[in-house]
Parts: sequence; structure tokens; C-alpha cells
Amino acid sequence: MSSYYFKDKVVVITGGSDGIGKALVDALILQGAKVATCGRNQDKLYDLQMLHPGKHLHTMVADVSNYNDCRNFIDSTIQFFGGIDILINNAGISMKALLKDLDIEVIRKVMDINFNGTLYCTRLALDAIIKSKGTIVGISSIAGFRGLPGRSGYSASKFAINGFLEALRIELMDEGVNVMWVSPGFTSSNIRNVALDKQGKSQGESPLDETKLMSSEKCAALILKAIQKRRRTLVLTATGKTTVFMNRFFPSLADKLVKKYYFKNGELVK
Repeated sequence: MSSYYFKDKVVVITGGSDGIGKALVDALILQGAKVATCGRNQDKLYDLQMLHPGKHLHTMVADVSNYNDCRNFIDSTIQFFGGIDILINNAGISMKALLKDLDIEVIRKVMDINFNGTLYCTRLALDAIIKSKGTIVGISSIAGFRGLPGRSGYSASKFAINGFLEALRIELMDEGVNVMWVSPGFTSSNIRNVALDKQGKSQGESPLDETKLMSSEKCAALILKAIQKRRRTLVLTATGKTTVFMNRFFPSLADKLVKKYYFKNGELVK
């Protein structure tokens, strides 16, 4: 693939101060892109600016669940760079709790950030992306293909993203815009550490051994390669691909395997 593909392209990445988002920011700036990103933590955005000084990075504190924050971020990006070529809807949050134990506000918050954030930024950037015949990307999840126990709200938000982007892909075919959704599978990122518990508080630790997962940097590289190829979907990791395959062709067996993986002695363990 061309190492010059992203040079001077304006790429918007939501949630770019951590994990896959930050890895995308780092890689794109190295490839000569003009990058705009947002996040809720001013200190992390400041650190990102210090890491990439100059005029090729635009940052703004924004909560993507807030429409006005999204509008200010997208409008300021267009004013700063003159347009948008690629939008990567990356900002997201997870949760871990059984529905019977869950405060319903947890699911509302997850939907607001994951789905509404994608909806708001996509709609606000749409005219600029149509003008550039660019690309819209949604960072989804294996949970968008296969509902996962203890992640009912997270799964719902990712199923919603997949359906939304699939519909939008058809709407924009004649406009020359590519729409793609990515399912990273189990990759090393901060999303599990800040996943919400049953009361809506960050659980503070990951239930998985992050050292054995695909790195955020490798994940970002594969996403950028797929954007260049104008792919429709991208499912990452062997576990992720196997899960999608099993769920499609052997759904009842997939139910049993998922239950075995997530539960032990009737207790949710992962």
C-alpha cells in the first residue's frame, strides 16, 4: 500500500487520546496527515499536542454524547483544516454487569457515547465528506456481531453502529463515499479498564491479560490499510474471526461456547 495515501488528508478521529485512537493519531501524523481529535481529558490532549507539535494536529475537549460538543469539534476542524476527508468514529465506552443487577442509566450512557456519538459526528461531517468523496469509519466490535453476556448495553450500541453504517453505506454509494465498520476483537486498549460496572463507575481493571492481545499499534496499522483499500468491513484477530464465523453458521453452538467462556459456576467471570 502507498505510504503517501494519507499525506495532507484531513482525518478526524474521536477519542484519540487513548488506545486505538491514539495509535491512529500517531500513525497518521507520521504519514503526513492533518489530524483532528477530541477527548474528555484535557491533560491527555495536551500531552498529545506536546508529542506532535506543529500545525498538523488539532485537538478539542469534547464529549461525543453531547451534540453541541460534536458540532463545535467538527466545525472547528473544518475551519482549521478547510475540510474533512476521513472520519473515524472511535470514541467509545464498555460496561460489565448482568442486566438484572444493572442501573438502567449505565446502558443509556453507553448508547449515548457509542451510538449517538457516531451518529452526531457522522451527520455533522457528512457534507464535507461527500464533497471530498471520502471515508466514514466506525470502530465497532465483535459484540456488534455477537451479543455478549454482561455487555448487553455495549452489544446493543455496537449492533446499532453496524446497522446505521450499513444503511448509510448504501445511501452514499452514488456519492463516492466509502463507509466501513471495524471489529477489533480483543485488542490491547484502555476500554476494559474504564468499562462501567453495574452502578456506572469505572471497574478500574481489565478481566483479560492485555499483554497477550493484539497491540493498539498493530490494530491501527490494519485499520489504515483497510481504509486505503476502501474495505466494507474489517474483523481483526483469530478469535474475532472465529466468533463471527461460528455465530453466523452455528449460532446455537456459539451460544454454548460463549456461555462457557464468560461464566464459571454460574458467575460472570469475564
